[in-house]
Amino acid sequence: MGRRILSLLCFAVLGSVFALGQDVANDRRDLHQDRRDLRQDRVDRRNDRADIRSDGRDLSKDRRDLRQDIRNGNYKDARGDRRDIRKDRRDLQNDRRDLRADRRDTRTDRKDLRADRLDLRTDRRK
Repeated sequence: MGRRILSLLCFAVLGSVFALGQDVANDRRDLHQDRRDLRQDRVDRRNDRADIRSDGRDLSKDRRDLRQDIRNGNYKDARGDRRDIRKDRRDLQNDRRDLRADRRDTRTDRKDLRADRLDLRTDRRK
């Protein structure tokens, strides 16, 4: 009976050691994933900002062309310029919405990264 209890106790201790080691490995994997998500969010934000600047330049060029076409009495081209302006505004709105979503994702990933670092520190102390 004493051997059974001792062997069960050994298996329990051994199992908990393996489970704890696996937990640390999972935390490290999750930490790596969060860092990669943060890098990707930064790239997305940089690309969205560049696209916003490009759409802003296109929008100002189309407005300039619209004013010139109206001044010259070229109403057919003015109609096309108005269509381009609407398209550029939609693109600008979509890019700004994407930028806000990427900011939200970045905040979430940073919060998750801090929590994972804290978990990793507490697992090392055990």
